[in-house]
Amino acid sequence: MSEDEHQPTACDPEVSPNGVHTWRLEALTNIWTGNASCKGENLVLTGLLGSLRWWFEVLVRGLGGAACDPNATRCQAKNHCPVCELFGCTGWARKFRFQVLDETGKTMSSAIAKAAEFQWRFVPLRGIGKEEWALLHLTFCLIADYGAIGGRTVFKPSDENSRANAQHPRDYGLVKLLEKPPLGRTDREILQQYIGGWREVDHDDFADFAWASLQNFWCVKGKCLARQNNNNSSYNKAIGRPEPKSQACRGDSWLAGRRPDRQRGVEAESKKVFSFKEPADARRTFGFVKPGTVSFHQMKERLKQAWPDLKDTDFRTGEAIFEALFKSETGDSR
Repeated sequence: MSEDEHQPTACDPEVSPNGVHTWRLEALTNIWTGNASCKGENLVLTGLLGSLRWWFEVLVRGLGGAACDPNATRCQAKNHCPVCELFGCTGWARKFRFQVLDETGKTMSSAIAKAAEFQWRFVPLRGIGKEEWALLHLTFCLIADYGAIGGRTVFKPSDENSRANAQHPRDYGLVKLLEKPPLGRTDREILQQYIGGWREVDHDDFADFAWASLQNFWCVKGKCLARQNNNNSSYNKAIGRPEPKSQACRGDSWLAGRRPDRQRGVEAESKKVFSFKEPADARRTFGFVKPGTVSFHQMKERLKQAWPDLKDTDFRTGEAIFEALFKSETGDSR
């Protein structure tokens, strides 16, 4: 799609006065961006950008838009979704250059470590609309307040002292948003108008990942799911796997994900529940439901089995999170 072919009234390209937009963040945990060899010593920009794009898709779908999966669909230059408009697809280049800088403004090459302050800088290569900047900012707020970024976010915590220094119970990907760039005024209706201005992209495989929407998202702050010992795990209780470790392999499900079995033609599938224990003031558990498979009510009841003191108001769902993003100091650009 060329810029002349698609000109919805609410999304005329508009470069900010400064052109460059920078978000300043603090890493509350290590951030993993491993390479093809699963080595994480260096910073891999594509890993961060891919994770950011995934959350951007979650936000766009939550606002009622169509967002493709670039690895599974055929979005191309003249037929693409609003996510591909900003992040690029076949025949349509990304609209920005992405940089990660340290707190002094130097380009980072090493992995982002816990407590590090860093900057995410976006340099426009073509016109970027104010709605696109607003969506990008809301994505940062969603990640910082409710989600996580990068790899190894599927690792689950453990309450076992013997595993305190083991790799798999470690938390990765939590960040704190310290400073945002100056942004113009917008609101939810304007963003929905922008997203609705795109012609619908017809991809048969949308159903495979339509669950990854903020409308299906939930989060509980201040609590985590963890393994207590070989026979007890609040995490397994929540996702529906048998608690004894020896039987957990029998518990594949939509929530629990699937282990790959190439002999049987089974591909790996990610868990849909993520939990983080440290740091304590950023502790959280979040995940997704799938209408017809797992409802919000069913998910909340499962979590109450893991946390008997869980209040209904502690279980925040997509619509409440939308309201918080638009009303909060960091999320509301009005």
